[in-house]
Amino acid sequence: MRTTTRLVSLIAVLGFAACGTSPSGDDGDDTQDLEMAFSVTSADITLQPGEEKTFCYYFRTPNTSTIAVAKWVSNMTPGSHHMIYFANLGTQPADGTIDECNINGIPLPVYGTQVPHEEVLFPTDDGEGYPLAQNVNAGTAGFFQMHYLNSTDNALTTHVTLEAYALKPGVVYTQTDLFATYNNDIAIPPNAVDHRVSATCDVVNKKFWSMSTHSHKQSKTTRVKDGTAMVFESLDWEHPGNRRFETPTFFQFDSAQITWECSYDNLGDNSGRTVRAGQSARTDEMCMATGYYFPATGPKGCVRSNGQCQCLL
Repeated sequence: MRTTTRLVSLIAVLGFAACGTSPSGDDGDDTQDLEMAFSVTSADITLQPGEEKTFCYYFRTPNTSTIAVAKWVSNMTPGSHHMIYFANLGTQPADGTIDECNINGIPLPVYGTQVPHEEVLFPTDDGEGYPLAQNVNAGTAGFFQMHYLNSTDNALTTHVTLEAYALKPGVVYTQTDLFATYNNDIAIPPNAVDHRVSATCDVVNKKFWSMSTHSHKQSKTTRVKDGTAMVFESLDWEHPGNRRFETPTFFQFDSAQITWECSYDNLGDNSGRTVRAGQSARTDEMCMATGYYFPATGPKGCVRSNGQCQCLL
């Protein structure tokens, strides 16, 4: 399905909570059809030496009409470990509020990064000569989840900035959006070594141009599989990277199902208790597959809970 920037709006329903990982892209000059749509900078936060915190900064996107974002650019000052931009599907505090992520509702991951400067340009050819773009509604409520760590001997003042570059009005494009999975059945015993959690659910029968994973600090290996075939694997929970596909070799799941699995060692700060699924990067765990698919009609995904899959496909 092709659209123009004036016709399609983001579907604002998705029944799971998740984090996202941004796909690396070419930082080339193929941006002649893009224009700056908006920029959001979080308020400054001061960290004392050795301090580790996770904060959320709430805002609404300043665009006044639906835009088709085809490039994200992010910058994080020293002391930033990662930033994830969520569109919030529930209620949230007033714009400009900072708290320790007392989140209401179910957020939707839009973009995430774990490097100081990152530029993600979406594929400019869907196989038929059309660029891919992600829709963002006017004034969309959202927040940055920001994980900070000051490993220096001095106080640090930190913030993050996200810029959205959109296709110009009238440019014909193919909509892309997120497919994400979440496993709510994680329970890692105290002092566990190589504890594996795996789940399999249905997946959209569409093309993917990016695939990655997300987990927290107990994680040692993450994998995404199509049946028994490995699609993506990472040994680094902090910087899992991604696998990017370009025309004409976009990826599709031949099995019509996605399997995602994580293995964990619970030997650190949380070793004295069972670690369960949750959003805290310090005390909880996650095991997710994240990817961009097309042609899209909105964000899709599956959650595994109590041994059952609940999917929006």
